Amino acid sequence: MAAQSPYPPELRRRVVRMVAEVRPDYPSEWSAMKAVATKLGVKHAETVRSWVRRAEVDTGVRQGTTTEESVELKRLKRENAELRRANEILKAAAGFFAAGLDRPHKY
Repeated sequence: MAAQSPYPPELRRRVVRMVAEVRPDYPSEWSAMKAVATKLGVKHAETVRSWVRRAEVDTGVRQGTTTEESVELKRLKRENAELRRANEILKAAAGFFAAGLDRPHKY
């Protein structure tokens, strides 16, 4: 399970908005991200960059797997693994009971 972020979701949204708003005031997007990180107390500008990129994917501006799709994919993978385990148990049980039918019965 992923570690809980020390930054609340509202701060993330605010950072993403601020980067978009101040971008024209800086020579590059990266310099805007560094400035916003400093202003809002985000320890690493790389964290801001990842939030901005994630927001771009989630809004369709950038290609990639959205947060919603990623969550659904993880859920489906867990469900698939659980179903595979259940299937293996059922196969083993069927083999056990089928072997019992092949034994001669003593009456």
